[in-house]
Parts: sequence; structure tokens; C-alpha cells
Amino acid sequence: MSTKTHPVDEMLPPAKLFTLGLQHVLVMYAGAIAVPLIIGRVLKLDPADVAFLISADLFVCGIVSIIQSYGLTPWFGIRLPVMMGVTFASVGPMVSIALANPGGEGARMIFGAIIGAGIVGMLIAPFVGRMLRFFPPVVTGTIILVIGVTLMRVGIQWIFGVPVGPTAPKLVNPEHIAWLNALKDLAPGVIPEMPQGMRPDETLENARYANGLNITVSAVVLVVILLVAKYAKGFLSNIAVLCGIIAGGVLAGLLGMMHFGDVAEAAWVRIILPFHFGMPIFDPVMIITFVLVMIVVMIESMGMFLALGDMTGKKITPAMMTAGLRTDGLGTFIGGIFNTFPYTSFSQNVGLVGVTGVRSRWVCITGGLIMIVLGLTPKVSTLVEALPTAVLGGAGLVMFGMVAATGIRILGSVDFKSNKFNLFVVAISIGFGMIPLIAPDFKMHMPHAIHPLIDSGILLASIMAVGLNFFFNGATAATEDEAREAALANDGGH
Repeated sequence: MSTKTHPVDEMLPPAKLFTLGLQHVLVMYAGAIAVPLIIGRVLKLDPADVAFLISADLFVCGIVSIIQSYGLTPWFGIRLPVMMGVTFASVGPMVSIALANPGGEGARMIFGAIIGAGIVGMLIAPFVGRMLRFFPPVVTGTIILVIGVTLMRVGIQWIFGVPVGPTAPKLVNPEHIAWLNALKDLAPGVIPEMPQGMRPDETLENARYANGLNITVSAVVLVVILLVAKYAKGFLSNIAVLCGIIAGGVLAGLLGMMHFGDVAEAAWVRIILPFHFGMPIFDPVMIITFVLVMIVVMIESMGMFLALGDMTGKKITPAMMTAGLRTDGLGTFIGGIFNTFPYTSFSQNVGLVGVTGVRSRWVCITGGLIMIVLGLTPKVSTLVEALPTAVLGGAGLVMFGMVAATGIRILGSVDFKSNKFNLFVVAISIGFGMIPLIAPDFKMHMPHAIHPLIDSGILLASIMAVGLNFFFNGATAATEDEAREAALANDGGH
């Protein structure tokens, strides 16, 4: 019997582990700090507390990534190369709570709801894990393809700018606002009050959107990644994304796009203590809302884990799936205690595994250790934060596209010729997955309580793919796929 170590468990030399782990940290950093920045500002916390939220988030990111990749008892950790980060699915409910309850009280409500949802998440993980038999290749390939396509929007926005906010394509002309204000002041009491929410339309082109410098930097990053991937040999080819990010960072610095004022002011060391804002407030309605978020997170995580299983050649068993999903709940529970938010596997890092071909989970364990150090040393984390998102844009196209390509590759093994129903499963599921991307306001007339559930194209695609596959093919499809894979393995097809 062969005792050869599976690539997932391979221990690499320390220098390679650090470099590859740092690459994972850099590609997830912007996403990791985005949620605490958003929620801290909506809560109207002072800058020191917002900075604390970021440090706490990085610290817990590291802890939960290590638990997920290394494992903690047989019940926690899928033991695959996974980096954990705050899920954006939780932003909507947290913003609602923060707007209604600004300051420390709102923070305590948010963290209480997160702790409660984390406990429920750990309890329901076995039930979700048993759904694995409903995820044959036609379902997993479709979901992973939708994940990749959905993420492409993030990568493109890193290059050009987000549709709303300071980098929106169009802005309200300040001259129009000034004219309206002057008109209002001209005849007080004569001209009726302006209706609440009324403002001039955005007509002024925003110089910050699709900025030529940002596009240039992203293009340089992309070109460097492609050149390194094609011409470099050995270990250097595995860190093509890191090489591209470093090249982009150097170029951004030379072009004056990086600012280091916050770095000078940041502290060298900051200890992360639990319950920074006081004891959490446990509101049942808020906990139920975040449990819905946890369900969304778990279904998305199933897609990520299945993609990783395919990339690494590791068969995902129901026990592994349950341990991974249970860690989502544990990470969320730890997050609430340490003043941060719900956690899930970060999909950009799944894409990075596909780009590099490095399957060792020890790389992500090292990445987790780096995240803990960054969380405890604000000066270093602030230096990384100075990196413009345009630098990550070129890398995002490669990584997120790789996730989509993995989905296409899985679908390539699906029988479409003799089973025409599989075409319906893929076609309709992808269509549902695109709804939040193409028509983000589709839910405006639906009950607000279900918005967290239907706002995720990945979740919509997952529900449709599982439901349609069960309708057309029944639950036996997964067993048939497993039998075919076993036959291929016996014939040396793997």
C-alpha cells in the first residue's frame, strides 16, 4: 500500500510557506478590511474604534483560517487550503441595525446577534452537510461557475470603481445643489420645503471612475502575472499573483497613488480583547435574521469546498463537509466574542489555489499566522492597507476567472448528450444566479425579511440547481456520478 502524502498535507520549506501564505493574505486583504470599515463608519464610531474593528477582524481571520485548514478535533476544520474572512452577506442586516442604533449599543446588538447565529450555525451544520448527495457534478459545476462569474464583478470594480459612492461613474453637480439651496434661501416660507430624498440627478462625470492610472496599474499587474506564469519556472511560477501585486504596488507608489500618513500614526502593537464595547445584547429577532445569513453562508461554503476538493484532488466526504460548515459557525461565534463579524471561506483564495496549483493546506495555515500578526501590529496592517484596490484588480480577473473556469471544467464531465435535462439544470440556474447582478433592485417590492436570502446570486443558483436536478434526475444522480468516478479511478482515469 502506498503511503505517499496527499498534496493537501504536504509540508513545504518555511521560506516557500511564508511567501505563498503572504500571497494569500494580500489577495484577500481588501475584502477582509472592507466590512469593518463599512460597519464602523455606519455605527459612527470614532476612528480609533474603527481601527480596532479592523485589527480584530484580521486577528480572528487568522485564528479561524488556521482552525479550518489545520483542524481542531474531528468536529472542526475541513483540512483543505482555506482562508476565512468576513462574509459580505452579513453587511445588509448589520447596516440596518447600525443605522437604527448608532454607537456602542448598536455594536453590542450586532455582536450579540452574531454570537447567537454562530451557535445555531454549529448546531445545524450536520443537517446541511448531509445535503452533499444532492450535489452531483451538474450542480457543483453550475454553482462554481456562478461563483466565479459573480466574483468577476468585484474584480472589475477594483479596476474601475463601484457603481455608487466616491468612485461612481456619475456624480451630482455641486452647482446644481448650490442653485437649489440658493433658491430655498431666497424666499423662505414661500417656496415649499424640498421633499425628503429629492436631489438633482447625477450628470457630472466622475474623474475617479475608470481612471487612466488605475486601469494602467491593473493592466501592468495582469501582464506581469501572465509573463511570470508563462516564462517563470518552479517556485517563481507559483507566486505569479504575488509578483504581479508587488509590481503593481511599486508602480502605484511611483505614481503617487499610495499614501503613508496613517502608517506613521498607527501603533506598533495592539492587544485584541473580547467584548471591547461591553457585554453583547441578545435580541431574538436579530439572531433569527443572522441565522438566515448563516444558511446563505453555508450553502455558498459548500460550493467553495467542492471547488477546492476538485482543485486539490481530495474527495469531500459528508463528515469533512460538516466539519467545514461547523467551522463557519464556530468562526462566527468567535467573531462575535472578539468584536467582529460572521466568517466564511474566501472565494478569491479558492481561485488562487487554482492559479498556483499549490494544494498544501499548510500555506493557508501560514497565511492565518500572518493575519494574526497583522491584527496585533496595526502599523504593518495599515501599510498593507495603503495598497490601492486597482493593484488587486488585475489579479482579481485571473483569480475569479479561474473559479469560473473550474466550474466549466467540472461541467465538461457532465453528460449533456444522452441526458438533455442537464441542459435545463445549467441554463436556468445560471439565469437565476445572474438576477442580483443584472437587476440588483429586483427585490424592492418583496418583504424586507427575505432580502438577505435572495440577495445572493450564488444562493439562488444553488437552490435552482439542486431543485431542478432533483426534479429531472432525482437523488440517484449523485450515486451514479460516484460510481462513474470510482470506475474511472480503477481504470487509471484519475
